[in-house]
Amino acid sequence: MNKQELAAKIWESANQMRSKIEANEYKDYILGFIFYKYLSVQLTNFALEQGMTEEDIEGLNEEDEATVDYFKQELGYFISYDDLFSTWLKPETEFTVANVRDALSAFGRLIHPNHKKLFDGIFNTLETGLSKLGESAQKQTKAINDLLHLIKNIPMDGQQGYDVLGFIYEYLIEKFAANAGKKAGEFYTPHEVSLLMSEITAHHLKGNETIEIYDPTSGSGSLLINIGTSVAKYIENKDSIKYYAQELKGNTYNLTRMNLIMRGILPNNIEVRNGDTLEEDWPYFDDNDPHGSYRHLRVDAVVSNPPYSQKWDSVNKETDPRYARFGLAPKTKADFAFLLHDLYHVKPDGIMSIVLPHGVLFRVGEEGEIRKQLIENNHIETIIGLPANIFFGTGIPTIILVLRQKRQGDDVLIVDASKHFIKEGKSNKLQASDIKRVVDTVINRDDRDKFSRLVKKSEIRENEYNLNIPRYVDSSEDAENWDLHATMLGGIPNSEIDQLKSYWSAFSDLRKTLFSPKNEAYSNLAVESSLVRQSITEHSDLVNFKKSYQETFTGFDESLENQLITNWQSINRDRHEATLAEELFDRLSSVELVDRYAAYQILNNYWQVISNDLEMMQTEGFEATKQVDANMVTKKKSGKDVTVQDGWAGHILPFTLVQETLLADDLEALRAQENRLAEISGCLEEILDSLSEEDKEGESIKESQDGFVNTIVAKEAKQFKAEAKKQGAFPEESYEAKIIQVADLIAEEKKVKKALKEAELALHSKTKDTIENLSDEGVNELLKLKWICPLVQEIDELSDSLISNLANQVQILADKYAVTYGEVESKIRETEQSLLGLMSELTGNEFDLEGMTELQKLFEGS
Repeated sequence: MNKQELAAKIWESANQMRSKIEANEYKDYILGFIFYKYLSVQLTNFALEQGMTEEDIEGLNEEDEATVDYFKQELGYFISYDDLFSTWLKPETEFTVANVRDALSAFGRLIHPNHKKLFDGIFNTLETGLSKLGESAQKQTKAINDLLHLIKNIPMDGQQGYDVLGFIYEYLIEKFAANAGKKAGEFYTPHEVSLLMSEITAHHLKGNETIEIYDPTSGSGSLLINIGTSVAKYIENKDSIKYYAQELKGNTYNLTRMNLIMRGILPNNIEVRNGDTLEEDWPYFDDNDPHGSYRHLRVDAVVSNPPYSQKWDSVNKETDPRYARFGLAPKTKADFAFLLHDLYHVKPDGIMSIVLPHGVLFRVGEEGEIRKQLIENNHIETIIGLPANIFFGTGIPTIILVLRQKRQGDDVLIVDASKHFIKEGKSNKLQASDIKRVVDTVINRDDRDKFSRLVKKSEIRENEYNLNIPRYVDSSEDAENWDLHATMLGGIPNSEIDQLKSYWSAFSDLRKTLFSPKNEAYSNLAVESSLVRQSITEHSDLVNFKKSYQETFTGFDESLENQLITNWQSINRDRHEATLAEELFDRLSSVELVDRYAAYQILNNYWQVISNDLEMMQTEGFEATKQVDANMVTKKKSGKDVTVQDGWAGHILPFTLVQETLLADDLEALRAQENRLAEISGCLEEILDSLSEEDKEGESIKESQDGFVNTIVAKEAKQFKAEAKKQGAFPEESYEAKIIQVADLIAEEKKVKKALKEAELALHSKTKDTIENLSDEGVNELLKLKWICPLVQEIDELSDSLISNLANQVQILADKYAVTYGEVESKIRETEQSLLGLMSELTGNEFDLEGMTELQKLFEGS
């Protein structure tokens, strides 16, 4: 299975195993054990690289001081063979919870002094929480054993291992954050928000040879890591990025350290502190030499998602250099305290981005004064309004503020992205296209209708430094309105037709075809209402548009095939989507109306599949495309979940694709059998429905009366057939004839089902053989069908969607004023008169007639 499937399987199993343990606590156990496995694998791999044999590794213990010191010097820690993750899983090991306690205790003793800050106490949360995994040592041992066997499936060696490990770790952190809800969801910044901040930051830092980044409220560390990943796309050596992080909560601080270490970041590039960011600034000195090591931390980028509007102690903070210049945030809301802390640590040419509640834009008092100072000193560069309900644990609207220490210009870019999201369960989520739309707007500082606007400082002054987004960007949908003149007298208001001006600009003759002037303010529909769609789709302007759009993408499939299939080995997966997006946007640059971000979303959707496949090909070799894996599924057996094999699955190439392409005849024959089964089922239903109520009470019909009793039907049919031989065939509509027909259908159904099952097994086996024996050319053709053809087709269909959308809007406009109010009123009167006529013919008792008389008076208006 690919990394997404593996991550999903581990999450599902872990969530079931946690039983009554809170998601936020269970997170610390599973993530802690994953990290311990990572350290064990790193040590084992290092030992093998040094020329040690498996037998040598089995002899690793604390008594060999020279070896212990060497490992500590090189890795920063040492783990004895008996304490390795892999040793715990060996059948001969009599594993108990005591093994874990002893191993974690030993790890704490065997850290090199130079790496004390990085590793010291990193397993405290795990160690102290083991008792919560069960009421007894036996139950704790079982719970841990289950976890170990779950985690053992995560690969941790080689280039692919790092990628898979990081992906799964991030996946689990996000899932646990979502399940923790308001209790602890704040330890994680949703990946999409993190990615948005990362891309903006990375673009600003392009060209830097060395980069330092800092998160003062680091949580899980995922935001910091995503910043680093985005920055690494534009830098030659990823080891020239240094990471600083500070976190208040001990267990979350440990999570930050684990997350950073497992991404293969050099220990010397990681500085993580456990402390209160607001109470004491970044501890920029060595505890052993506080004066000689003093250094004010200034970095290239600061990113943070601090807790929203929490209380803080502002007493005696007036002289704190972080706040002295701008003032103190109110005691009840620390949002601006965090912001000023971040800004204080940004280099003159650096950048910062921070997530805060929407209220910081307009609240008055101390916050209003700080906001004024930030604006007057040109620190606020961009404001991005995010959708509500996008963060775990809170549904309040949030924003991203982008600030600079020094910058040119005095305008502020305000972006309202609050309407750009998709619903995912109860939460809202940014799509890849939403992120790119915002990032492009921020980078280019674009004015976009109902989305973004560059606002001059003078206008902000006029608004008394209130930055509430709706004051500057109106992203609301236009209210529905009805024109009184058109409603009463007919015609379509030109003002409403003008709302489609972007279409009339692109298709200059179309408006004349669809509408004819009624007077200077109104028009009439110039075609039959039922022919609106046809008139649009067949119009020469639209036909030419469709043709031109298709010509825009001439050669696009060949270009994709050359890049992704011919040169698959040389693709940098982290950077290549941006290359494809650039080509896509270049092609769309001359096309009016088509939303290029909708096209980008299609590209991104397919890129997720393509990138996963390329990852396996680049790390496992091209032969991975011809690999077929056992399809393992979980089934209930004796009340327990058991993993068993259920056929096979293509490692990269889906069975369905191979069958539809290379085994079409076999697939068609199989589908013919499926269709015949459906026909038989339909015939049996028809016969059942045709039986009389008396017949349905017979033994041949189920008590539920929704089917036949096969054994009784067979018995009766045999008897009726014998009788028919003696006295001739029964009438077609007789019960006897129908039962004979049912028996024949049931017998055929049984045969077809058996044949179908055999055909399915044969096709499944044939598909497996076909994939394993594909030629390289055959593989490439199938990859094209999987990756490229559907991608190109969906992008091509965007033009059809645009035309269809225009037709829908014109049709709505035509129908809106198709009938005047007078015509409606006249129709009502006609209907009333017709109803009165019918009512006069009704008869009934005296009470009915009295009621009828009163109803007639109402209709007659008396």
